[in-house]
Amino acid sequence: MLGREASNLSRRFALALVVLSSLSLAGCGVNNIPTEEERAKAAWSEVLNQYQRRADLIPNLVETVKGYAQQEKDVLTQVTEARAKATSIRVDASTVTDPAQFKQFQDAQSQLSGALGRLIAVAEAYPDLKSNQNFLALQSQIEGTENRISVARRDYIEAVRVYNTELRTFPGVLWASTVYRSAKPMETFTISEQQMQVPKVKF
Repeated sequence: MLGREASNLSRRFALALVVLSSLSLAGCGVNNIPTEEERAKAAWSEVLNQYQRRADLIPNLVETVKGYAQQEKDVLTQVTEARAKATSIRVDASTVTDPAQFKQFQDAQSQLSGALGRLIAVAEAYPDLKSNQNFLALQSQIEGTENRISVARRDYIEAVRVYNTELRTFPGVLWASTVYRSAKPMETFTISEQQMQVPKVKF
């Protein structure tokens, strides 16, 4: 009888120990790394979603401009080639932890942004194109998408900052070196020197 009670007592004690251990582990940040990693990956997916939206709008914009400004073949070609390059780069979850792959993706998107800006600027020389309803609608959609890209990138940068900080600070650094050894810091967007230059204003 005493043996059975002792056995029940030891089982209860073991169960209580497991529950307390789980609670203490949860309280000391063992789940923070995967939680922040998933948050950053979700933010990255939204960045890709907005870039894809922009890529889908470009062919219609190019066709509309071509109808009014066929002589702007260089600009049209640059946009088409930049879009092809940007959409051909392989992008998956590993992209955000591979500096070279991430830079390649970022550079291709920056080139596309530049080419797209030149294409929109072409409209200034063509009053008929500038007043075309289809062109105005596409221009508005692209401008809206560029704004959404900025917001998505900002949210991704913040999510990555939190995740990378968790990997480097206590107690996350302990979990990163033991339980989550495969967790790698994620890359973030940078601003090129060209983008950082203050535009020269002439009066």
